[in-house]
Amino acid sequence: MAKGSNVGLASLSDAADSVIVSLCWSSAAGDGDADVSVLLLDGNGKVRSDADFFFYNHPAAADGSVQLLGKNPTGSGSEDRISLDLTAVPQDVERVVVAASRDSGSPFGELDDLLVTVSDRVGETLLGFSIADASVETAFIFGELYRRGEEWKFRAIGQGYDSGLAGLATDFGIDVDDESDDAAATEPVAVAVAVAQSALAAEVAPPSVEPAVALPTQGARGPQPVEAEPPPARARRPRTAKKKVTLAAVAKKSLAENDGWKPARLFPVPSLKSDKEREVRATSVLLSVMAEVPEFGRRLTAPFGAPAGRMQTFTEVPLPHGENPKRPDGVIRVERAGKLWTALVETKTNGNPLKPDQVQSYMDIAARRGYETVITLSNDVALEGSPLVAVKTDGRRKHKVALWHLSWAEVAHQAQMLIRHEGVGNTAHAWLLQELLHYLQHENSGCHGFQNMGPAWVPVRNGIDTETLCKGDQRATEVVESWERLIRQVCLRLGGELGQKVLPVQRARRGTDPHSRRALLTDRLCEEGRLSAELRIDGTPGVLAIVADLRTSRIRVSIEIPAPEGSYPLTSAKRLARLLAQAPADLHVETLVEGGNGPRGTLEKLRPEPADMLPKDGAHITGFRMSLFKGMGSTRGSAESGFIRSIDDAVDRFHGNVVAHLSPFERLTARRTPSSAPSPQVKV
Repeated sequence: MAKGSNVGLASLSDAADSVIVSLCWSSAAGDGDADVSVLLLDGNGKVRSDADFFFYNHPAAADGSVQLLGKNPTGSGSEDRISLDLTAVPQDVERVVVAASRDSGSPFGELDDLLVTVSDRVGETLLGFSIADASVETAFIFGELYRRGEEWKFRAIGQGYDSGLAGLATDFGIDVDDESDDAAATEPVAVAVAVAQSALAAEVAPPSVEPAVALPTQGARGPQPVEAEPPPARARRPRTAKKKVTLAAVAKKSLAENDGWKPARLFPVPSLKSDKEREVRATSVLLSVMAEVPEFGRRLTAPFGAPAGRMQTFTEVPLPHGENPKRPDGVIRVERAGKLWTALVETKTNGNPLKPDQVQSYMDIAARRGYETVITLSNDVALEGSPLVAVKTDGRRKHKVALWHLSWAEVAHQAQMLIRHEGVGNTAHAWLLQELLHYLQHENSGCHGFQNMGPAWVPVRNGIDTETLCKGDQRATEVVESWERLIRQVCLRLGGELGQKVLPVQRARRGTDPHSRRALLTDRLCEEGRLSAELRIDGTPGVLAIVADLRTSRIRVSIEIPAPEGSYPLTSAKRLARLLAQAPADLHVETLVEGGNGPRGTLEKLRPEPADMLPKDGAHITGFRMSLFKGMGSTRGSAESGFIRSIDDAVDRFHGNVVAHLSPFERLTARRTPSSAPSPQVKV
């Protein structure tokens, strides 16, 4: 689409009553990011209340019309997706504005490939609009959906604001109290906190109470005396939203007589003896919890186009298919406002692969019976641009069926995020999710996520040892794909434990497709014998780098942090040494200087004299690199001697013993160089 143009959604698809809007961007450095937001506007072009503003701390509407689905990594950036159920949008809402903003005054001109796409509920992309003229803007309206009679249309806008999130919000009727200097200094955070508090309060305020408009911000002043002229200031709205329930990370003290007693569990697993039993039990356990815990069920199905409504789930449902009826492992049905969304579920456990002919049968059944989607669920992790199962679709059929995949690791990640960090509606729901998580993590459940590097692992390692592995070897490509799956699973697991976004960084040339990127990584593996990856963790001062050297059988995990500008080098070195007081003695510390590398050594040798970290020639210090090394498992699985287990252990050890202690150093860097500060995280 061209800037300013518009198109009716009904003319593009019969399944456009519910759409997925995706906002994409990339960065050559791999570290650019932005936060999406959605505004519901009335006929006057204003929000009806502050509850009509949706962003990362207010991600979903109670009626299911809007839900922010979060970020997915792409080749060299990220994609933020938004689910819009247009049938659920209130009648007095005439426009749905889709926008994004950046923190710390960073402009959109630093990002590449700004793009918004709209897909229907079966996942088919209907339209796209690229923004090529971004420069100093810190907030951008990508596009909007608007009503014309009974039809919804999309308009490509591409309008920017150099006043950031505050300017965008104010333009559409959201009042932001920014009198405080502190609030102005952290404008995106202050606006986010203010709007979240107001939006949450508006959702529970009695209809007879007129909502206040002035919003509290960080550092804002208290109530002022009422005067006759001008009119009295409006009182701030109190926060009356019901608190979400989370479970403590530390287990309660047990009343058992000894450690051998096992607590009773809602979902027992020790009796499972066959793969069929595991599949039936895992499907039933998962689907029952999805139906009983609305937040969890919606979290898993919203990315597939399901509305927010009453969910029912079924297992082992017989469906006609020629002479031999088929029994999919499960069926999900969601009803809202008289409309029904349905999905067939095919489950695999214990590392068993999905069968293409079986999935094809379910796709055919779904097309004939009017089901919206088929969901496959297994330990495998789907890769960008590489479907797990190739199926054929009959283009003559009017009804289209989408095929989606979930990994058991993603299911566990979403459960952990809810019960440990974001919260659910009540204690019973939290307990159900806790029991589900315990079931998934049990060694006999078969639901452990990606656990096998594949049959090509041993031949590739042997080829590297004997220097006989050549470029173009398909087995090397299979190892690179398995490595990418492993890294994505590491991100899910670590993100669930920390309650932060953890995403892989893809440093590829602009416009590089996933297959070309993997071909480059394959060539590098054949030449250097190394597998490498980078992770970006919200709230950490740098990028976590992982290198698995198959020639030396060693894993290196490292991070680079910038040195505070304006600080004395010796002061920075001493401060870093103090922060790493509890770090392992074998931690390697390297000083980074302009034009090369500076002094290096183990922490054991540098602790007594931090001045040894300073370059002798007085070169300017740009930062520090810290690294830990670990022996690499040889087998392809996740046993104690396995490669997958060794990667998990190396990442956990480095983050817990090194990265977790660097926050004070990061804050010092942020005060010295505000432009390089990471995006703050605020929970309301």
